[in-house]
Amino acid sequence: MLAVVVVRDGMLPAGGDEVVDECAGRVLLIGTGTAEAVDELRGIATDVRLAEAGAFRPGAWAGALAPLLADDAVLVLPHSADGRDLAPRLAHALGRPLFAQAMAVSATRVELIRAGATELHRVATPPAFVATLHPGLRGVERTVAHAPTVHQIALVPTGALDGEVTATLAADAATVDLAEAPRIVAGGAGLDSAQRFGQLAELGAALGASVGATRVVTDRGWVGHDRQIGTTGVIVDPDLYLAFAISGAVQHTSGLGAPAHVISVNSDAHCPMMQLADLAVVTDANATIDALLARLGALEAAHG
Repeated sequence: MLAVVVVRDGMLPAGGDEVVDECAGRVLLIGTGTAEAVDELRGIATDVRLAEAGAFRPGAWAGALAPLLADDAVLVLPHSADGRDLAPRLAHALGRPLFAQAMAVSATRVELIRAGATELHRVATPPAFVATLHPGLRGVERTVAHAPTVHQIALVPTGALDGEVTATLAADAATVDLAEAPRIVAGGAGLDSAQRFGQLAELGAALGASVGATRVVTDRGWVGHDRQIGTTGVIVDPDLYLAFAISGAVQHTSGLGAPAHVISVNSDAHCPMMQLADLAVVTDANATIDALLARLGALEAAHG
């Protein structure tokens, strides 16, 4: 098994480290700044191939990679934006089936997430295939004591047609894919109306954060299911998680990954989310949202 991970300016995508761990440390890093990305895989990678290939061109890359990877029977990519673009093209170039959005991958079986994350399908695999691994589900253990072996490989992109990038727009932090959001502002059952999520979107925009919710909230129809965090929603792993009126049921917290910082605002000082928090604020979450937005409004007015 070999992980194939697209690198942009030395940065791994969400789930890049998990894919490498799933493949026992074997990885091909392709893109820009691949050598710098090796540092992010310390303790995980054992055998690293580097291909500096310039700007992302999934069609051309797939054609160039196919002969180089023909002897690697199982190729696993992260189910990130670039991974979702490259994987089907690579599968087509190699004449292999694609198993998308897997929870686990082995040489003989994949476990696929289906039906809006409510079903898990176990599928026996052919001898050679391509798969994408959903980020945030398995985590990694950095147990490799030695530095990985690193090899540079030459890549000659083909003349395949690729989309032309005419402009790159900054992502809307409030609606960016939760699985890849570095900051998340989330609301739970203790919020008093659907309008609170419009306010959380305002707060998220000010903080550069995406908006999430618990299952109770999505069941009420206040936000879409794509905003639900947890075992039956989206698995996340942000740097900052700001939870308003979220009690912290295990179905929710098990989908949080390992945030670097957790702030919880709740009137119940003893709920599980408050116990998980680095900063626990014991107060009414609804009133806190109002106060924060008022403060932001005052700051905007003061600065014109």
